[in-house]
Amino acid sequence: MTGADVRDLGPGDGRFLTPSAARAPAWHPATPRSAVGLPAVEGARSQTAPDWPEVVEHFREGLVVCGPDGVVWHVSPVAERLLPEVVAGGTLAGIGGLSSGDAEFTHHGRRLRTRRVPLSAGRSCWYVEDVSDSAGRADALVAERARSAFLAVVGEKLGNPLHPDRAAAAVVRLAVPTLAEVAVLVLAPRSGRARWWRARRADGDATTVDRGVLAAAELPPAVADGLSGAEPHAVDWLAEQAVEAGWLPGLSVADVCARLVPLPGRDTPAGVLLVARSAARWYGTDDVDLIRAFAARAGATLTTALLYHDQAEVADTLQASLLPVEPVEVPGVQWGTAYRPAQAGLRIGGDFYGSHRLPDGGSIFFLGDVSGKGVEAAVFTGQLRQCLHALHRVEQHPAQLLRLLNDALLETTLAHGQGRFATMVLGAVRPHRDGGLALTLAGGGHLPPLVVRASGEVEQLALSGMLIGVVPDPRVGQVSTRLAPGETCLLYSDGVTEARGGRRGDEQLGTARLVQAVTGCQRMPAPALAERIEQVTCDWLAQRDHDDIAVLALRATGAGGRAHRHLHAVPTPAGASQEGTAAP
Repeated sequence: MTGADVRDLGPGDGRFLTPSAARAPAWHPATPRSAVGLPAVEGARSQTAPDWPEVVEHFREGLVVCGPDGVVWHVSPVAERLLPEVVAGGTLAGIGGLSSGDAEFTHHGRRLRTRRVPLSAGRSCWYVEDVSDSAGRADALVAERARSAFLAVVGEKLGNPLHPDRAAAAVVRLAVPTLAEVAVLVLAPRSGRARWWRARRADGDATTVDRGVLAAAELPPAVADGLSGAEPHAVDWLAEQAVEAGWLPGLSVADVCARLVPLPGRDTPAGVLLVARSAARWYGTDDVDLIRAFAARAGATLTTALLYHDQAEVADTLQASLLPVEPVEVPGVQWGTAYRPAQAGLRIGGDFYGSHRLPDGGSIFFLGDVSGKGVEAAVFTGQLRQCLHALHRVEQHPAQLLRLLNDALLETTLAHGQGRFATMVLGAVRPHRDGGLALTLAGGGHLPPLVVRASGEVEQLALSGMLIGVVPDPRVGQVSTRLAPGETCLLYSDGVTEARGGRRGDEQLGTARLVQAVTGCQRMPAPALAERIEQVTCDWLAQRDHDDIAVLALRATGAGGRAHRHLHAVPTPAGASQEGTAAP
């Protein structure tokens, strides 16, 4: 065999660039190997032509030369090492990967790549290369890309939930089936109880998620260790505990492998993640690293969700304590309220109202507005309402009570350097024997109240006064009036009269339009009348920005009267037999 027989071959990979001009006899099993040689190289560069097997044995690829009948004529040293079954004089029948042309297969734990090159006279040459290292690198690259893609999806899916329950369900759902056949997430116990979520996927079925609660003392020891920050390494022990806890349905200890990793939190783990799958898919080092990376992302999501939930819970509790409180029931009095803060998302603002029962059966009631908006204003209203709650026990006269409140606010604002003030109408209502109500009102710089008389006319009470919380001993106005049965007194904040709307959006609603809106509404229950004022104001605003809006209405229901149920702000028809009656 000459270099021309192995044509198109180049140095280093079993190929010669220039075919030999003369051909030596091809090697045959009956011919000694030393009788076959390459043509002599002319000139002084070499006196003796090297034997061609001596040349090809340094190729990266192994060579197997076969005759026309498929009998192996020659096996290079590299081929002998890669294919020990192939010997000269034998055949390639025992090598499955050599049954076709180009192929890639695993043989004796090595990844081999073969290609067949036809030679002259029906002969053929097989080139065999060990690609185990390059294939391993390619497989590792593909696996790393798959892991990166999985973690990218995890980061995207876990970036949205801000509720702990939804975040926990998303974590276990994402873990199946990439990381496990069954995934269990256990949150750190709170109040002695630990909540858990489990995702599992049967063959061909969709992933299902369930949840439960365990007492902290009933948690498996491995889970308790994980919640302290440790990562259990006794895999058999872990699987046994998970099966006993009932978290791995359909799996036995002998047929399952499991891992448990803590989910990082702020100071302590936010929880632990238990993953389990068939023992045929054992968790290797790369798998455990992927689980830890997944757990890090899951821990960050759960920590954020838990922190947001805690803060939202605190905010809701504080907001609830700062919201206006509905007035207490008083015999002969029907209350109606409406409240719309400037920042609807906060649900709180700088307007407030409320009432406190008096020992004689009457009630102290009030409506006011503090300087500012939003959270700071709401906090100030909370302080003011707490002051009123304490002071009304020692003073029931409206004007005197307003002066005491002024002194208390001055001390509070000076101590904190806030310089805040408030406007307010504060009154005392006492039922009369004839079913009417006796009102005594004190004003501290607030808008004067309106009274809807039984005739349908609207009267504006002459009530004035100075701001509360600005100067010591302010001038406080006071007025007394009487409500006959069916008459209503209206208190409202400047968010009503100063609401800007109209054609150009800069015209205030004003007191005149407000009076016009409630004129003739003497038959409306107090809740309906308060709702009507709110609706008229909102229609005037046409969804524009506005100040805090608050309305407090009190109606004399008459002796032995009771508050009728209110459904909507529609006046009762003039022919109705009973005033204030609403549909059942």
